[in-house]
Amino acid sequence: MQARLDEVKAQLRGALDAALAQYPKGELADAMAYATVGGKRIRGFLVMESARLHGVPDEAALPVAAAVEALHAYSLVHDDLPAMDDDDLRRGMPTCHVQWSEATAILAGDALQAMAFRLLTDDAIGDAEARLRIVRAFADAVGAGGMVWGQALDIAAESSVQTLDLKAITRLQRAKTGALIRFAATAGALIAGDDPDALDRYAAGLGLAFQIADDILDVVGDENVTGKRVGKDGAAGKATFVSILGLEGARDEARRLVHEAQTALDGYGEAAGNLRELARFVIERDT
Repeated sequence: MQARLDEVKAQLRGALDAALAQYPKGELADAMAYATVGGKRIRGFLVMESARLHGVPDEAALPVAAAVEALHAYSLVHDDLPAMDDDDLRRGMPTCHVQWSEATAILAGDALQAMAFRLLTDDAIGDAEARLRIVRAFADAVGAGGMVWGQALDIAAESSVQTLDLKAITRLQRAKTGALIRFAATAGALIAGDDPDALDRYAAGLGLAFQIADDILDVVGDENVTGKRVGKDGAAGKATFVSILGLEGARDEARRLVHEAQTALDGYGEAAGNLRELARFVIERDT
């Protein structure tokens, strides 16, 4: 998997740089580029690997993968703002609003979101019908019924007198973290016009396992390795999978979800080896 992941990272860096190069030089463009530096590129990798499973060539999948990474970068820039999670460190670097200003960070996030949708209009993806399927699914995943809704639930929970239970936090994270992951994992099937059900079931397990791993790292992670502050959730009294299930209980649940995700890929046989390995990676990672 690592060789393929490194290949995809290089492809994504090239695609993002090419997309960013179209904008006027200045602070806004610099902040946009800054926000796309680094990262695990798991979401982009999911797009590229799901495309391979459905016979979609890399050149058709790459604009979609780049769009996912641009959208993810925007979400992190806005998530780090003082009005949201108020973080000052991301990917081992000062967050965008610390590096520049809150206004520049907000605008950079806005522009990255617009860039993501622009990337989805690329003729390389396929015919107009394929691009329409992708744009519609992407909008559903990242808007007020998906990622942004999950963020709104998270903010509301911080001011609520009631602590979230397991059902509520699962619903929240299926939207906040899981919706974009599910889009990425099903993108190849959507481009090809194939049934995305198996990949959707895979991503449902993967997305929650990914979030549980994040919650675990917030408790036991090393800030110098993770590249972001740790211990914030506990200090804020925030409900997480670890606070509800305990550390070992959360680890057990993550392993169960990974097994569930891997089982969903049985119909793809050996061709899905990279996606199975990715599912193991998301709960074994230290960043």
